[in-house]
Amino acid sequence: MSTAVRNLAPKEVWNLFADLNAVPRPSKKEERVIQFMVNFGKQLHLETFVDKVGNVIIKKPATKGLEDRKSVVLQSHLDMVHQKNGDTNFDFDTEGIKMLVDGDWVTAEGTTLGADNGLGVASIMAVLASTEIEHPNLEALFTIDEETGMTGAMGLEGGILKGAILLNLDTEEDDEIGMGCAGGVDVTATRSYKEENSPENTTGYTISVKGLNGGHSGMDIIKGLGNANKIMNRLLFDGFTNFGLRISEINGGSLRNAIPRESIALVTVDTISKEAFLFETKLLINTIKEEFATLESNLTIEIQETTLPEKVLDLGVQEGLLKSIYAALNGVYRMSPDITGLVETSNNIARVIVKDGAIKIGCLTRSSSETNKIDLANSLKSAFELAGFDVAFSGEYPGWQPNINSEILAVVANLYEDLHGEKAKVAACHAGLECGILGQNYPEMDMVSFGPTIRGAHAPDERASISSTQKFWKFLIEILKNIPKK
Repeated sequence: MSTAVRNLAPKEVWNLFADLNAVPRPSKKEERVIQFMVNFGKQLHLETFVDKVGNVIIKKPATKGLEDRKSVVLQSHLDMVHQKNGDTNFDFDTEGIKMLVDGDWVTAEGTTLGADNGLGVASIMAVLASTEIEHPNLEALFTIDEETGMTGAMGLEGGILKGAILLNLDTEEDDEIGMGCAGGVDVTATRSYKEENSPENTTGYTISVKGLNGGHSGMDIIKGLGNANKIMNRLLFDGFTNFGLRISEINGGSLRNAIPRESIALVTVDTISKEAFLFETKLLINTIKEEFATLESNLTIEIQETTLPEKVLDLGVQEGLLKSIYAALNGVYRMSPDITGLVETSNNIARVIVKDGAIKIGCLTRSSSETNKIDLANSLKSAFELAGFDVAFSGEYPGWQPNINSEILAVVANLYEDLHGEKAKVAACHAGLECGILGQNYPEMDMVSFGPTIRGAHAPDERASISSTQKFWKFLIEILKNIPKK
């Protein structure tokens, strides 16, 4: 387990990553990891403090000979996405991540690994702890709550940091250099409903959608992966339209920034129609599985007869619910007109909860265009309001506008080509990096983002490449030695 990870190269990074992964660090519950980072900084006798929202800042003076270079902020976020497989028994609030080595990959036992952004955090820690790495004046910025609202970056006040350059270590392809990212907004639709007694002469069923890949709702949205909430809605809509299916409960998806992998619904169907319902639904299941055969080979959709639930939704509310989710866009809304292959605007229908007289639908809308972000959010708002929902926008954060004249971007890109004999992919990404938010209070700070190769972030199959981490570590060391002069 973690012993094998600790023996990997570079040991200074993997050992600190293992230490970090022993500390539970869910978003909005970062108290333990904040204290862990404070203890780390103080043990090194470095200036260490926590700002008013919980971000940890550790400062380290320049090594001899680099005092005349521009000062650098090294930045990563402390929290991680907590996802696990349905059959995995694991408590994220109390247990450390159980890591495995599988060939060139480090992964975890049925849970997210935390390489996003733990490898960035561990790398910064390794730089701080080193007595050999050459670097200019450093400020290590460890932000909190990146994954569920970016409140750490939003709460960082201007003037705390003095650095002229920010290196964000939160990119997930080792041949990419980030120069921009998407902003986002949460779109949440809610409404109450009157529960009705289940109709007489009906049979209860549990419908489950499982086994989808899931993944990062920004970086992976272009792949066209299955969304459990959309698939479930399609099944329920068909059953309602053709057989009078009634909904008792729905529990679909989890985190707003993870493509939903699972959804479970409790429903009723007229007993007289149950054979026709099962036959028709199984045909639809086969159709859906054929549609996703290439992308979602592990998709399972099951219907099991169960105890008849006592209550179901009001019929009119149910119809509005199903039609509004059908109408709400999920996936890519618009590709970038300026950067080939980049998603500009998208939406993830992340969470659908129906239970005990209340409905809640949570979406995360992303875009590198502020106007198109609001355009799509308003489109979703309209679809849900037509069905009687109250809709709120929250957690809005800006994108990071590319600066093609960035001095540090040129340095990093040239270094990559010198080291590897080929050009890096310099691009914006369809994910929410903290650079755009940090740039609001530090508009003069020159920023760039890079990192090791990570696959499946925000899903239980998250894994980090060992060879890529070695490549990334050497790259980071070279960058720190080649920071421009003041």
